[in-house]
Amino acid sequence: MTQAYIIDAVRSPRGRGSDKGALKSLKPVDLLAQQLKALQERTGIDTSEVCDGLFGCVTQTADQGSNIGKMALVRAGWSDAVSGLTLNRYCASGLTAVQFAAAQAMANDGVAVAGGIEMMSRVPMASDKGPLTHDLEFQRQTMLVPIGIAADAIATMEGFTREQCDAYALISQQRAIAARDAGHFRSVVPARGEGGTVLLAQDETPRAGTTLESLSALAAAFAEMGQKYGVDALLCKQYGLAAVNHVQHAGNSPAMADGAAAVLVASKASVERLALRPRARILATADASIDHVLALTGAADATRKALSRAGLTVDDIDLFEVNESFAALMLHYMKHLNVPHEKLNVNGGAIALGHAMGSTGSSLVGMALDELERRGAKRAVVAICGAAGVAVAMVIERVTADTV
Repeated sequence: MTQAYIIDAVRSPRGRGSDKGALKSLKPVDLLAQQLKALQERTGIDTSEVCDGLFGCVTQTADQGSNIGKMALVRAGWSDAVSGLTLNRYCASGLTAVQFAAAQAMANDGVAVAGGIEMMSRVPMASDKGPLTHDLEFQRQTMLVPIGIAADAIATMEGFTREQCDAYALISQQRAIAARDAGHFRSVVPARGEGGTVLLAQDETPRAGTTLESLSALAAAFAEMGQKYGVDALLCKQYGLAAVNHVQHAGNSPAMADGAAAVLVASKASVERLALRPRARILATADASIDHVLALTGAADATRKALSRAGLTVDDIDLFEVNESFAALMLHYMKHLNVPHEKLNVNGGAIALGHAMGSTGSSLVGMALDELERRGAKRAVVAICGAAGVAVAMVIERVTADTV
């Protein structure tokens, strides 16, 4: 089977998605453009050879409106020959962009660029005021419940405790801080402001002072909402639960963040024609869409499909980079796929590093590549779920000059 190659992948440091975030002064179009410039410099690609650009962005309004992917290509000085599309598959948008770019590269026997952008400090989540978050009548009719409450319902159904979720969150923090301090994140491109001043060189979201005691002191984030709006009662009736055990809170949920990423993919013929040096090949991809009410377990389904298409099993995979949508969902992923924790998110995940929604999926590609190379390992799965049940997974295999 002919496969697309990943030439390189870069990402920005993730800043806090609040007014106190280090990237707040930077426009989203500039943060993404900086990643595109870095990708061009690292690969030496003649951008007129690039057939398309596909970029994830969830909240496409204000600073992130008007096809920001194409705007960033213009801002980065890429050739006008590169088309551009901004897409929204909720949190799965960034990985979907890489998936679609690989398909475009293969269809055109050429090169394509993918990535994503989300700056939650400037464009808050749900500020586009769509039906998922702002049409209460629609939500009642379709049972589209807030995803945090869905995560609590899944934890309840699986029997995951608050203590288990907090223990997972603490390990995410510890791994992220250790990896950052040891320089494991080689795909990170410092974010710069006016005059080239470095605004942020490494992720600012990990919280070094986190302990099990500090996590246990945090109030459940979604308990009041579940009771006040009758969501708990609806879920109990739908799934036969006696009650919803609310285990998720600010410390074991993904942190809101600012971030951007860019990934260059190419067909084998274009690799040879343009003398490109790939870092990995894409063995398989898969989409999944599951129960739109519980919504968040789709990463496991997509992983199963992608592994099947690649002719592989969990045991054939060295690393799993899976977006930490909530701690309970990582426990679910490990339980239902029999993935050992020592292979999952070995450098931490979104609980510590932050979740810049439209870019996280493409950022995970660079994280997986960095760690495969650091370990001399062979294969990784990248997977991510999103609202309303959507999910994407990708199986990648590291290549060297001798194995292209």
